[in-house]
Amino acid sequence: MFGLKMGELLIIFLVILVLFGGTKLPQLGSSLGQAIRNFKKGFGTEAEGQAEANRQDSLTTGGTDANKTGARAPASASKDA
Repeated sequence: MFGLKMGELLIIFLVILVLFGGTKLPQLGSSLGQAIRNFKKGFGTEAEGQAEANRQDSLTTGGTDANKTGARAPASASKDA
């Protein structure tokens, strides 16, 4: 684990315990876990949002049928403005 031995991890844990105290450690751990979850969720929703945008774009433009010869233009395109 990151090239740290058990003794080094124990010393790091003791220093953190002295700095933050026993009552703050659970709060610190839960807030760190929540931050990591939100970070992962942010990347996941960005990818899902991009896929959804691509799907919506293909639906509104007619998808692959719009590129075929003889395909109809959307009704809104034929109206004069």
